[in-house]
Amino acid sequence: MRKLKIPANLTVLAYESIKQYILEGKLDGDARLTEEYLATQLGISKSPIREALNRLEAEGLIRIEPRRGAYLQAFSNQDISDLYDLREALENHVVRTAKVTPELVLELRQGLRKMRKYLKENDKARYIEEDMRFHAELAEATGNARLGKVLENVQNQIWIFRRKTYDLSSSSAADQHEEILLALENDDREKAEKAMSDHIGNVRRKLLEFLQAQQRADSAAV
Repeated sequence: MRKLKIPANLTVLAYESIKQYILEGKLDGDARLTEEYLATQLGISKSPIREALNRLEAEGLIRIEPRRGAYLQAFSNQDISDLYDLREALENHVVRTAKVTPELVLELRQGLRKMRKYLKENDKARYIEEDMRFHAELAEATGNARLGKVLENVQNQIWIFRRKTYDLSSSSAADQHEEILLALENDDREKAEKAMSDHIGNVRRKLLEFLQAQQRADSAAV
């Protein structure tokens, strides 16, 4: 992480920097973040660091253990299933209420082309960025900023346990996005909602099957 040189709201700057560090996958499950370490890395005092960590804990990205430090949030299979249930409810509301304009369709189509390009090039970081942007742009089109913020937070929590399972759904996501977009272009909200539910359900099923198989393998190895 780079030292922060801008004399602005240090809590916000610390929050954004630590959050980016987490979402980039640089914090492993057992790694510990301390106020001292982060203050040294960012070149600021511990007070804004503490506030930033409290905010990240409230958002469900980390857990803070007293006198030990902060750790990446751990999710059970039930937690994961619950998050996907919540995401499906939010995303279905998005496709029901989004204002679909020619400009939005153009932006989403450009994003789909980029997704296919990055998939072919195996550029995981940019592929994931375009994947998340598709959902974010649809949420923004509802005009409900609070909805967009909640969905972003759910997506960030999901990303913590999805970041190492990119290959599970990368090959099909662009096609599923295309199906959602076609339904929206035709103003078939019911079909768009079904396509969104199928898309999210497909990812959830593959992820839980993968995690359960991994857990069985770990148990057999003990």
